[in-house]
Amino acid sequence: MNIKQAKEEIKNTIRAYLQKDSYGNYKIPTVHQRPVLLMGVPGIGKTAIMEQIARECNIGIVSYTITHHTRQSAIGLPFIQKKIYAGKEYSVTEYTMSEIIASVYEKIEMTGLSEGILFIDEINCVSETLAPAMLQFLQNKTFGTHQVPEGWIIVAAGNPPEYNKSVREFDIVTLDRVKKIEVKEDFTIWKEYAYKESVHSAILSYLEIKKEHFYTIETTIDGKHFVTARGWEDLSRMMVVYEELDICIDEGVIYQYVQHRAIAKDFANYLDLYYKYKNDYHVHEILQGHISKNALEKLSYASFDEKLSVIGLLLSRLGESFKKVYSMDLFVTTLHGILMQIKPLLLSEQTPAYEIITKTIQEQTKRLEHQKMANLLEPLEIQSHSKVLETLEQYQKNIKENNIKNGVAAFEVIKQNFSLSVTQRKEEIDKTAQYLNNAFIFLEKAFGENQELVIFITELTSNPYSVQFINENGSEKYYHYNKSLLFQERHKDILQQIHSISGILNTLQLD
Repeated sequence: MNIKQAKEEIKNTIRAYLQKDSYGNYKIPTVHQRPVLLMGVPGIGKTAIMEQIARECNIGIVSYTITHHTRQSAIGLPFIQKKIYAGKEYSVTEYTMSEIIASVYEKIEMTGLSEGILFIDEINCVSETLAPAMLQFLQNKTFGTHQVPEGWIIVAAGNPPEYNKSVREFDIVTLDRVKKIEVKEDFTIWKEYAYKESVHSAILSYLEIKKEHFYTIETTIDGKHFVTARGWEDLSRMMVVYEELDICIDEGVIYQYVQHRAIAKDFANYLDLYYKYKNDYHVHEILQGHISKNALEKLSYASFDEKLSVIGLLLSRLGESFKKVYSMDLFVTTLHGILMQIKPLLLSEQTPAYEIITKTIQEQTKRLEHQKMANLLEPLEIQSHSKVLETLEQYQKNIKENNIKNGVAAFEVIKQNFSLSVTQRKEEIDKTAQYLNNAFIFLEKAFGENQELVIFITELTSNPYSVQFINENGSEKYYHYNKSLLFQERHKDILQQIHSISGILNTLQLD
């Protein structure tokens, strides 16, 4: 299965394991809750989905890469304990608590989350001395003599033996005590994640043409050559910052992440063309409605990969706006909820307005720190909550500087300031809607109702931020073309064309 299917399967498993009866007992006893063993190629996102699952299930997570541990840190240190058996005293070896088990208890104390996931990565790559302890861990849910706390579900991950020389195969006895899930790489599924994480549009448009370059591992006489999803994502993050710093992204930089010489060179060549298209077409002007006749003519006669690159540039700029609207929605919604909570306190005038705002800031700061510690927030949610705190502090400063003690007067000032935030959000929505409409107009003029428009609509449908924006704010042209182009069927034909073109390009550029 792909990583998205694996995520849903693990979520369903956790929900089943944590289901309780009317007496508060787990319906599936802990002893019968098989650890999940997630096997898949490296860099596919196994660790990332575990953090997402913990957030979505509102439970804790403790993660360890087991190859970083020694036998002592995993199972604890031995010490001598005196015990009486049949009236005689004996010296017995016991063990201190495992560092890993101790971390689970610390997480419970820090977050207040009594249930969670204990995630152990690279479990089949442990040293020879630690291997027996790992088998015991999977079979009995213990490290040394200490049990994993009840309510904490074990998920372990590993790589197939062809990807790691140090991999150890589990015996049937162990495999018969785990729930094994095998995960395969899938570009289409990864692309949904990539849009959410704002992966560079040059990478997305390149991989749309060269899907076979998304994930590959080859062994030659010169060693291993590989490309992984993790490599593309990390390259993307570096590209974004390099562009801000005006630093050249050449083949050498690309190879540091895409460790396959031919593919790194191929992408470097594509990137040069991508930047050329960016300068030639002035995407920002197109989205503002300034469509030049020269750009239309140039694009209508361009090669297919150039057309895809321009579509990628449009989608990238639109994606920034969609994400900004989503972020502003989070901010305004969160702030509105807090203001509704303190409104009765302000209007009652029983407590000075400044004290109410100060106490609210303290409570929200503490709540944010707790949620961050418990890993319950996405990065954009953290940014939104941080901005809310900054805004509350501005309200506090305004109230203090103007010596506003009356709660009703303070609320009116806050209300006016909040309305400015609502107006800014509305302006951003209107601007983004106009950008989207102008993109459709440009593509209509350049291509008519042809395959390029199908690709554009399909990519909009793949981006969670664009989907949410259109669902909440509408788009007549999107609905029109989504229905009239029958893009599901057309998209299959286009993918076949892209694949055939990809083969030709491979022959021309990778030899």
